Amino acid sequence: MTPRHPSRRTLLQAAAAAAAGAALPARAQSGAPLRILVGFPPGGGTDAIARILADGLKDELGTTVIVENKAGAGGQLAAQALKAAPADGRTLFVSHDHTISILPQVVRNPGFDPARDFTAVAGFATFVNAFAVAGGTPARSMAEYIAWVRSQGAKGVVGVPAPASVPEFLVKVIAAHHQLDLVAAPYRGSAPMMADMLGNQIAAGVGSIPDFIENHRAGKLRVLGVLGGARQEVMPEVPTFSELGLKGFEDVPYYGLFAPAGTPRAAIEQVSAALARVVARPAVKDRLSAMGLSVGHMGPDQLAQRERAYTATWAGIIARSGFVPQ
Repeated sequence: MTPRHPSRRTLLQAAAAAAAGAALPARAQSGAPLRILVGFPPGGGTDAIARILADGLKDELGTTVIVENKAGAGGQLAAQALKAAPADGRTLFVSHDHTISILPQVVRNPGFDPARDFTAVAGFATFVNAFAVAGGTPARSMAEYIAWVRSQGAKGVVGVPAPASVPEFLVKVIAAHHQLDLVAAPYRGSAPMMADMLGNQIAAGVGSIPDFIENHRAGKLRVLGVLGGARQEVMPEVPTFSELGLKGFEDVPYYGLFAPAGTPRAAIEQVSAALARVVARPAVKDRLSAMGLSVGHMGPDQLAQRERAYTATWAGIIARSGFVPQ
């Protein structure tokens, strides 16, 4: 008896089912949850953002989504964990510019190469960094802070959430511009830096607006200047550094999701589309906007282009600073 061969329609249905299965990033395939790696400690701005996104993706993808903190070395440990993860669409990394664009330029052997080891999934926001002073510091403006530092012998310490980061380079530029001896004190993330600022253990710090916004509103610290080309809607009273005479900090950082290189394009597009729906929800957009983020979805190719352009901008700033990779 001659065996029956499957029809073209049957073959197409089988191929579609296989593709759909390959695109599923989580327990629908194997029971494994979708992991979102965070390179900073719980309690910081990036951690809070990741948990908001995880809640939304859980609903959109119909799967368990967990946030896994791998804090240390400015996100380096989490990035290394992403590189080592299977490229099956079940492990993502939520990161801002520091780990993806800056760290590979300032560390000799970071243990990963974003261009080779990662693939962009989706961008969801941009933000700005800011300079703030602790509640016990008398300055109410950047001019008053500069005058106060001069009254202390022109020496001061400014906290930054990671070494060799955009905040540290900002400290260097401020110091050179005003002829001050400012030392950037690196922390393991924004949360411990914030704890020291709130305890008046350190007079000033540089971090993202999501790190500072609530305590700025509560009067527990004061933001004196922001990066970017325009004042921020969440704190319109605070001038930009361009207004304060410091140019070159107009290009704003980004937030995005990344996956291991080799992750199937179908899985990437599925998560990107789900994230677009999450950040379009009014409740989610309002929460992220209230943290100082400018919310907007970028697809995989848009995020990759944004990352390359930002990396090139900061390559010039780092080179001009004379910084030697450690």
